[in-house]
Amino acid sequence: MVSNERKKELLFPYDIVRDEQNKLLLLTDATIENRRNLIVHAPTGLGKTAAALAPALAHAIKKDLTILFLTSRHTQHKIAIDTLKEIKNKYGNNFGSVSIIGKKWMCLVPGVQTLYGKDFLEYCKKAREERKCDFYNNIRKTATKFTDSADILLKQIHNKGPMDTKEVINQGDMHKMCPYEISLGMASKAKVIIADYYYLFNEHINQNFLARINKDLDKLIVIVDEAHNLPYRLKDLASEFLTSVVVDRSIKEAKKFGYDNTVEILEEIKHTLDKLSQGMSPGDEKTITRNMFEGSLNDKYDYDQLIGDLAHVADSIREVNKRSYIGGIANFMEMWQGDEEGFVRIISYKRGSREPFISLSYRCLDASVVSKEIINNTHSTILMSGTLLPTSMYKELLGVESVQEVVFKDPFPKDNRLNLIIPKTTTKYTSRNEKMYEEIATTLAEMVNKIPGNSAIFFPSYFLRDQVLRHFDVKSIKTVFSEQPGLGKDEKQALLENFKSYKDIGAVLLAVASGSFGEGIDLPGDLLKAVIVVGLPLSQPDLETKSLIEYFDKKFSKGWDYGYLFPAFNKTLQNAGRCIRSGTDRGIIAFLDERYVWKNYRRCFPEDWDMVVSTNYMGMIEEFFDS
Repeated sequence: MVSNERKKELLFPYDIVRDEQNKLLLLTDATIENRRNLIVHAPTGLGKTAAALAPALAHAIKKDLTILFLTSRHTQHKIAIDTLKEIKNKYGNNFGSVSIIGKKWMCLVPGVQTLYGKDFLEYCKKAREERKCDFYNNIRKTATKFTDSADILLKQIHNKGPMDTKEVINQGDMHKMCPYEISLGMASKAKVIIADYYYLFNEHINQNFLARINKDLDKLIVIVDEAHNLPYRLKDLASEFLTSVVVDRSIKEAKKFGYDNTVEILEEIKHTLDKLSQGMSPGDEKTITRNMFEGSLNDKYDYDQLIGDLAHVADSIREVNKRSYIGGIANFMEMWQGDEEGFVRIISYKRGSREPFISLSYRCLDASVVSKEIINNTHSTILMSGTLLPTSMYKELLGVESVQEVVFKDPFPKDNRLNLIIPKTTTKYTSRNEKMYEEIATTLAEMVNKIPGNSAIFFPSYFLRDQVLRHFDVKSIKTVFSEQPGLGKDEKQALLENFKSYKDIGAVLLAVASGSFGEGIDLPGDLLKAVIVVGLPLSQPDLETKSLIEYFDKKFSKGWDYGYLFPAFNKTLQNAGRCIRSGTDRGIIAFLDERYVWKNYRRCFPEDWDMVVSTNYMGMIEEFFDS
């Protein structure tokens, strides 16, 4: 165990260091000292944020480096900020820190949150360049110089210490200054910057961002939290799609603003989509080449000139309208010219809610085309998550070199949880029928009716959940809460608070594995007594999934695992992680599907989970809660 003197050197802010936390603390220190990278599977409760952040900060101060703490969740921003506050309170270091979320979500201009990302950025850029934004004018004399009042405010915020995004937005509102520009001003002198993944990994943002805060890649210690999401987020960042719906809206937009020549171009793009999808029925899809779309337009126009013309028209429309569908088409056409290796081009004829539509997509299959050069050129990168298994997969998917992979065991007492596999039903597509839905509902109702408190049940899809719900509603004696697709932040929070209020009498939350409640919610103590995972949230075997399997087979000889099985299994482990959130929590985690006992699937569970396969699950549940 580290001595008090060593804790002080590493800026660890707490009196007690847990065993596994102690190992991660020293591991992080050694990784940064040796300019290496680290991949860490660290289950909930280990205290990974403090164990990674504290020694990283010690190195940053000593070696004039900067920490970029990346997370996809706003709640994790607060945990990092709270850790930094503890460090400052204990050791008195006046290091700078800042928490930055998406620029649009920090903006004080009314109504901009409804804009698409690119439209907002163009609107913001123009408002700044033409000095039409008072919030910007109040903080910046020029693009490189702050106003005198801004300098005073930045010093005050720096001295106040670690401040989360809400506090920065409040300061901006109070002083009528742009919160994003306040954050950039703080970031240029900060030792710790907490931000979303795209600030480093989006090529359209990272160079400008690093230049504006005056930081070099090789001077960054990068800590990626919830890193299990990173490969999938990066693939989405590098992908783009165009639909016939957007083209139709663009044609209306061009007509409305009197751009007759543009209408002609857009109708040609629509004609090209129609031509490429000829003979297809709703649900059909096929791969195409770059030239099949680009070449068809080149017959009448110069493709590169088209992009410029459409972008120019979009800029003109945004001066009046803030938003432009035409701009989205220009973006897609530019992306379409991207690399072949690690990408697939697909045209689909999709079943829409009202009518079918055509979708043309340029999909990234390989996250390492985005991450490899960035990660391997930082001072050190630490990738950590509670579900980062197998670590070797993330090393390969992200192209991480000079790396150590470490798997920590669950730090909580094993007696506090019962891990069950119940192999009596399945959600396999070929086995789905009314009888199976009813049997799943009966099994679930038996279980939750006996569980003393709240239960959460996760399904592979909304469709499957709804089929089971029809029967479950009749059989369950508890109040049922159902997650709906597309829940807003406030709606999600309201549902969650309502669900929590039932902790004494018990209620049931029916959710979807990859939905709003699948990860990132915290229900400690008595708020959740059981998680039941129904089936496996395997991707639909569509053309993209098949292309992914084929690509990873060719690159790693692990197509089925990397492209299909492991991503689905990690979702179920994330769902399971909603239950036990502290060393005193007790609860059951049950996996309801016969496939979980198959060798190929069972190997995916963490080794220390001690899974119990049982048909006497009711007896085991009663015994667990009676003990």
